[in-house]
Amino acid sequence: MKNQNPQPQKKEIKIADNIPGGEYANAMQVNHNKDEIQMMFLNIMGASGRVTGKIMTNPGHFKRMIAAMQDNLKKYEKNFGEVKESLGPIEKEIGFKG
Repeated sequence: MKNQNPQPQKKEIKIADNIPGGEYANAMQVNHNKDEIQMMFLNIMGASGRVTGKIMTNPGHFKRMIAAMQDNLKKYEKNFGEVKESLGPIEKEIGFKG
């Protein structure tokens, strides 16, 4: 007889060895085509900067990520108060873009 109520399987998520810790990003560029969305995270200090991460995903996962970030921001502001949007870099070609 098969188990009528199978237990959900636990998922194990491994962190790659080349990702020892978090990276700070204060800017992001977003590009897309019909099938993929690419987010490039940047750390800009003064006149220079570097790419700290690049994520490519499909539009459906991207939409879920946005919903999760909006939900977490709402919870954060409920606990700690309204977050004021930071000023972006002076250079117009760098920063948070759609």
